[in-house]
Order: sequence, then C-alpha cells, then structure tokens
Amino acid sequence: MSQLYERGGFVSTLSGSGLLLAGSTVGGGSAVNWSACIKTPDSVRGEWAGEHGLPLFASPDYTAAMDAVFRRLGVTSGCEEEGLQNKVLRKGCEKLGYKVEPVSRNSSEGHFCGSCGYGCRTGDKRGTDTTWLVDAVARGAVILTGCKVEKLLFSDAAGGGARGKKKRCVGVVAASSKPAIARKLVVRAKVTVSACGSLLTPVLLRGSGLKNLHIGKNLHLHPIAMAWGYFPPDTPVPDLQKGKMYEGGIITSLHKVEAGDGLPHRAILETPLMGVAAAGTQFPWVSGRDMKERMLRYGRTVHIFSLVRDRGSGTVHGERRIAYHMDPADRENQREGLRRALRVLVAAGATEVGTHRSDGQSMKCEGASEKALEEFLDGVTVVRGPQSKSETWSLCCTAHQMGSCRMGATAEDGAVDACGESWEAERLYVCDGSVLPSAVGVNPMITIQSVAYCLATGIAEQLKCDLSSGKN
Repeated sequence: MSQLYERGGFVSTLSGSGLLLAGSTVGGGSAVNWSACIKTPDSVRGEWAGEHGLPLFASPDYTAAMDAVFRRLGVTSGCEEEGLQNKVLRKGCEKLGYKVEPVSRNSSEGHFCGSCGYGCRTGDKRGTDTTWLVDAVARGAVILTGCKVEKLLFSDAAGGGARGKKKRCVGVVAASSKPAIARKLVVRAKVTVSACGSLLTPVLLRGSGLKNLHIGKNLHLHPIAMAWGYFPPDTPVPDLQKGKMYEGGIITSLHKVEAGDGLPHRAILETPLMGVAAAGTQFPWVSGRDMKERMLRYGRTVHIFSLVRDRGSGTVHGERRIAYHMDPADRENQREGLRRALRVLVAAGATEVGTHRSDGQSMKCEGASEKALEEFLDGVTVVRGPQSKSETWSLCCTAHQMGSCRMGATAEDGAVDACGESWEAERLYVCDGSVLPSAVGVNPMITIQSVAYCLATGIAEQLKCDLSSGKN
C-alpha cells in the first residue's frame, strides 16, 4: 500500500472530515482504480464547451479521443458474472423499478477480480501502466521511479515570449526518495508536462514560483456516503446465497438517482472495494462486542455508495494540506442518494441495513413495516466530520480528484489554456485530472485520459512545427 497510494492509503483533509484515496505509483490512479470506464456525459461536455468557453469538448476530436482511449484500454461492455455487491445493487433496483446500467471495464468480460484496487494481480485490467506507458517505453521513453520532482526549471522566454509569457520551462529538478542518495537529478527538456494529479500538480507549480490564482483552487472530489446491508449466507434470495462482498468485478453496474424535469441526476449509486482494514476504519465504534460482530459478518456485508457531482470545491494549500467543504446542495443530493441506497439494500433482501454515522445508525429489516422503514430513512442525514462538534458525525470519502489547475479560456478563468499550457510559462503543460474545468459526475478515468490524449496530440504537433521552423 505504501507504494501504491499517496501516504500509503488515505490522505485526510485539514478538518479531518474527508478521506482521500489517491494512486501514487507508476500508472497513477489507473493502476489501482476500480476499472469503471464511462465516457464524459454529453451534458458535461456541453457545459464545458459553452459555460467555460472550451470548444474542444464539443468537437469531433474529443469524441475520437474517447474512442481511441477505449480501444487502447481494451474496454469491454459485458460482464460474464457479477459479484455479490453488484448483484445486490441490480436486484434491489429491479425490484423497485429503478433503471440499472451496465458499466464498461478496461478488462475482459470474464475478469472476476475484487482486488484490482491493490494492483491487478492477474494483469487482466489494463491501466496506463500496461498500455500507454508501455507504448512510450517501446518508443524510447525512460521511466524513473523512486524519485520526486522538487521544482520546475525556467529561463527567460525568447523574444519576450508568446502571449506575453516571460518564462520558458526548460526542465525539472528531482530528488531520490532514498535518504542515502543526496545528489539531485536534473532533466532538461524542450517540453515539460506535469502529470502529478490534482493533489500534487498545484504543489509543484506553486512551489516553482507560478502565481496564477487558479492554481490549487476549484478542487472537486465527487464526495461519497456509504450504506451497508447484511445478507446472511442462508438468505432466502437464491441468487444471493453464494459469494463474498470482496469477490467479482468491483463496479459492473450503476444506478442514477434522477432529479426529474430533464435535470442532471442528483447522485449515482455504485459499489466499492472495501478491504478488511477499510471496513474496520469505516464502521463506527459502538462497543467492542459490536465491532467484533460487524467484522465477523464482513464478507456478507454489502456496501453501496452515493456519489455526487459536487458543485462546491476545495483548495490545495500544499502537500497533504487540503481544505474541502461540501456545498449544501451537494449534501442534500448525497443524502437523497444515501436514502436510495438503503432502499435498494432492503428491497434486495438485507436483514439489517445502516450507515457509517458515529452512533452506529442501523435498522433490523426482518418484519419491519413500510412505515418503520420510512421513519428510519427520515432520520438518515449526511452529517459533518468529527470536528464539527455535532452529536453525531461521519467521514466523507473520495477516490476522485479533479480541477485544481483547471483549463480556462483566459488566465482569469483557469490555470492553463485550452491546450493545457501554463498561462505564465512557455513549454509547460499539465496533462492530468487537475485540468478538468469542474467535476465530471461519473468515474473520471476515461475523461482524464481523453483530455490527455488531445493535449498530447497538440504538444506533438507543436513540436513538429517548431522543428520545421527551426525553433529550439
């Protein structure tokens, strides 16, 4: 875990109310994510093109980029056999008349693995570590591990610089992660691309002296709230009698909590990877006996989370110094999704359901009336974190980070331009999730890679032009 994730697991927000899961290995988040491959929604593309003044997202080039990413990742749309958690999500939704959508994955249709969040041990899942980076190495690229870039190197821009830029990025200075190696590594380059992710790209840019006001701002996280339901092995539902919650594809189905009247969905319901340690962390401490019983039932305790497209945002103040506060509308949408998740679990046949609220909020389902369920759901809220001084609290978790160096039509709108280039320095580009103009509202891997594909294509074309014109 220490080599797969930032800080070896969860990074906490400054208030302690949020836990962020961020990949920190060769391949980044795509090496450890949950394989969901969802293209950028048309409504989001339209918003980014119109409201943010970024025509790329409405262009055929962006559509072609998403198709190219799907092809290179070997995305499949079917699933030969779903795991217990996704079976529960599907069955509960179908009983309630809710629409369930299949989720494409960057693996084979028969990939029945619930541990890809720890790196795919079979090699079936195709992250950037087994696709794009392999392509790059085959064409002469060199990947250096065990070191970290400390700062960007700049020189004065030739001839005053394009669009008034006074600086030109000419490379980086990096240090080894091993204390015994004291010498620095200097890499000189015609073009420098930051792909440190939304939590660390702002730190690198700001630490290197860039001052654009949007660097570190507009951080979106897709905050989630989780519901759980216990399905004993002798459940009367035949389809759910076998299997453990940690078996099978992590996300193979989803449900959108619609807002109605043609408005975007309020939340989406999906299922998580929940390891033993993570489960022990998330379950509230009610008593020693209660915790032991919960952990004994771990394998048959299904989790469903409610994910919202957050309109609110946070700020990256420094390395592992992240501030984030949920917008009231986001909190209400998350509550609606959490209540929907509990309904789905009950409909699927759970004998007990609950949330991760600090008081151990739960309800026995056997023999419970519809009125009792509604009363329980009325009491379900998305409470704040442990420092809120409220009587009850819970933790907000997230595995998606976006927007902290967002694209903008002008320097007043974003940290980089529509080509991904810094407004302050020539030849410095950002190609990661931090350039997204706002939250996507769905799992962002395909969106991030599609944007990177478009930006990389533009960088390559610019280098070709420079070469043909004799520019350095």
